[in-house]
Amino acid sequence: MKKLFLLDAMALIYRAYFAFSKNPRVNSRGMNTSASFGFTTTLLDLLQKEKPTHIAIAFDTAAPTTRHEDFTAYKANREAMPEDIGNALPWIEKIAEGFRIPVLKADGYEADDIIGTLARRAEKEGFDVYMVTPDKDFAQLVTDKIHIYKPARFGNGAEIWGIPEVLKNFGVKEPLQVIDILGLWGDQVDNIPGIPGVGEKTAKDLIGKYDSIENLISHAGELKGKLKERVETHADQALMSKKLATIITDVPVPFDPEDLQLEAPDEEQLTQVFAELEFRNLAKRVFGKELQVTAGKAPESQSHQPGLFDAEGEPEPAALVQLKTIDTESHRYTLVESEEAISNLAKELSVLPTFCFDTETTGLDTLTAQLVGMSFSWKPGEAYYVPVQADRAAAEQRVNVFKEVLENNAIGKTGQNLKYDISILRGYGITVRGPLFDTMIAHYLIQPDQRHNMDFLSETYLQYRPISITTLIGEKGKHQKNMQDVEPALVSDYACEDADITLQLRGKFEPMLKDEGTEKLFWEVETPLVPVLASMESEGIRVDPEVLVNLGKELKEDILNMQDKIYETAGGSFNISSPKQVGEVLFDRMGITPKPKKTKSGQYSTNEEVLAKLASENPVVEQILTYRELQKLKNTYVDPLPSMIHPRTGRIHTSFNQVVAATGRLSSDNPNLQNIPIRTERGREIRKAFVARDENFCLLSADYSQIELRIFAELSGDEAMTEAFREGRDIHAATAARVFEVTQEEVTSEMRRKAKMVNFGIIYGISAFGLAQRLNIPRKEAAAIIEQYFAKYPRIKSYMDDTIEFARKNGYVQTMLGRRRYLKDILSGNAVVRGFAERNAINAPVQGSAADMIKVAMIAIHHDLQQKNLRSKMILQVHDELIFDANLEEIESLREIVRSRMQNALPMNIPVVVEMGEGRNWLEAH
Repeated sequence: MKKLFLLDAMALIYRAYFAFSKNPRVNSRGMNTSASFGFTTTLLDLLQKEKPTHIAIAFDTAAPTTRHEDFTAYKANREAMPEDIGNALPWIEKIAEGFRIPVLKADGYEADDIIGTLARRAEKEGFDVYMVTPDKDFAQLVTDKIHIYKPARFGNGAEIWGIPEVLKNFGVKEPLQVIDILGLWGDQVDNIPGIPGVGEKTAKDLIGKYDSIENLISHAGELKGKLKERVETHADQALMSKKLATIITDVPVPFDPEDLQLEAPDEEQLTQVFAELEFRNLAKRVFGKELQVTAGKAPESQSHQPGLFDAEGEPEPAALVQLKTIDTESHRYTLVESEEAISNLAKELSVLPTFCFDTETTGLDTLTAQLVGMSFSWKPGEAYYVPVQADRAAAEQRVNVFKEVLENNAIGKTGQNLKYDISILRGYGITVRGPLFDTMIAHYLIQPDQRHNMDFLSETYLQYRPISITTLIGEKGKHQKNMQDVEPALVSDYACEDADITLQLRGKFEPMLKDEGTEKLFWEVETPLVPVLASMESEGIRVDPEVLVNLGKELKEDILNMQDKIYETAGGSFNISSPKQVGEVLFDRMGITPKPKKTKSGQYSTNEEVLAKLASENPVVEQILTYRELQKLKNTYVDPLPSMIHPRTGRIHTSFNQVVAATGRLSSDNPNLQNIPIRTERGREIRKAFVARDENFCLLSADYSQIELRIFAELSGDEAMTEAFREGRDIHAATAARVFEVTQEEVTSEMRRKAKMVNFGIIYGISAFGLAQRLNIPRKEAAAIIEQYFAKYPRIKSYMDDTIEFARKNGYVQTMLGRRRYLKDILSGNAVVRGFAERNAINAPVQGSAADMIKVAMIAIHHDLQQKNLRSKMILQVHDELIFDANLEEIESLREIVRSRMQNALPMNIPVVVEMGEGRNWLEAH
């Protein structure tokens, strides 16, 4: 039997890399080999267990694909590739070469398309084809001869999906309909828009009834309400999304079975690669003999890698570790149902110094989700589950039994993502109090760059795989049950396990916080902030949809007018959203620059950075940039925001994330209010839609002035900069006067502009090249400005040098409150990589201290508002700004509280300035 295995390289490489995120593999030369090792292990398992007759590995290229031509925002949301993965790619290709496995690439196409094309051709040649990938999109290609092969992971065996598995998992009649589901549902990872408001369940229901997107659109009149409106409005977008989700199966790549036939590996080449990477045990698996490796000298901060190459040899990758489960570990989980037993449990909790609790609910929206039950644990391996009735009155009565203990300030509460549990219980009249220990936040302080979900933490730190929620409510889709529909006896083990695991994680993390020096930050800043954020999310902010509708109409007109201007200036029409066509018009037809920049694929580069540099060459460039900005405002903010107004409250309730940004900054989503543009007039107008609660309130904005620059001056202790801030001078004019050696009165606007760019650029470790680009001046002039800057502010240069040296010795830098930012590349042999780490070393203490400062202020302000029983509420945090729904009668006392708490959040020798404003809407207030 002919068996062809086609490997989706990047999907498997990413999967391998993150399997080692807790304990990255680093060889004696300081090279992170996690991705290479994990990928090779997967490949070896496949070769030894599945015994393919033919095999190939498909890679993406850096070139834009045909999908980018159709939709410029395709994959725009993707985060930059981790540097360690980028460094691993050449090694993985060498490993493939050593195994004599063909590597397939095609500019303009993705690996998916190459695999799809070869799979279809091989099927016709009588092959059984296995597409080796975790990617769900490949389900569209499955036939009786083409399968998806999902490699083993976390102790589970490999999964093979044929037609029955695809039909079951997607709820379709045939695999090709997967494309229609993806077209409706969209794909956040690839930024395929789909139809707004249509999720996985609705997509499956619609395709189940109408078979295809085209048929759905033609029968849209049969739909009702919002769904009808969404399908009719976004029909073209759905068709485009379907096209984007369709794997191309006619890529111009050759298919010759002889070229893909599995051969014996090249022992000499593979041995050499394994020796470089220090894969001793892998070499033994392949060749049956140990490698003799001469280890290089490790960098100081990486000289000790516990358990990496010690007597036990190489650790197994996470994918091969045999994880413990509820079936292998002894435990005592108890379902507590009688009123007497529930009362006794509450009494037992009331005498404990601390306990762990968790809530089970019907959904993720804290404003509408209903409580299904609560679990409690205070001894490892032991937990109790209390189900809550569906009837609201009965539920509140049962929950009320635990009100006293949950609100007891003296009893500590442990949980995973406690903000959610606090928000749910708030809806049942309970305000959770007491010292909080959130395991998610604890891990964020210990390992800020890793994932923090409970399954990952459990598998990584406890080597324990928790019960999957799908075993209770089923896989996502129309047949998925609600947690309230599951028998309490079945929920009990799942809920108890959650509380038990979280308790055990606390046991792991509490001493680690102390060891890492972040214990104080955890107890005094991060955990007290949790109830503050929960309160802000519950309050939300009122949004006037009429303002957005009118702004949407104006933007639509602006876009059409700008389109006409572009066509007139360019001398003809073209697809302005197509980078390819924009490049051809600007550089071929109009000849804007004699040396246009090109991508690796040979296509003209027309990204924002490239066009911004060419804006002075021809008016059409600025027009195209404006067109793109207008499109972004309309599609990203103006159109989606009205649909995010909560039907119950009439307000938008963003979610604040504490554990996303490694710098310590808060982020927000649903919607992301941190990124609303404010530099353009149209962008600022979006803030008009955010309005005060009612006629008795206004919005109050309080914004730190130049806080990062002030913190930089504080940390460096530079006398000249400190003096300028203390005297309340215009810091950029003062800097210009010193750098250009003129009086402050003689400083021109151009001098001030350059000084301002240097002041803020220095915080981010700007180079002469970077400053030259930003100011559009010769590099030599930029270098002279920076040199003069350091001469006039010598303590700043000393501080930067000292900070980088500290990072080299310790592997991290820290904020004023001890928040750490780890810099694994600070000793990299690659100058570009090392330079990036050095810039982070300079910036992280500054940005992180600013983040800590506003968090401390928020905690204090929230406490004051509660203590004084004010009607005014803190409702938003955006970067260095706080927004309040301010009662008009309380405005003066609120101003006093906010100004005092913000200015005195951290002890500073540099004066902290808070700018405040008020108005009926956010724009007026800011």
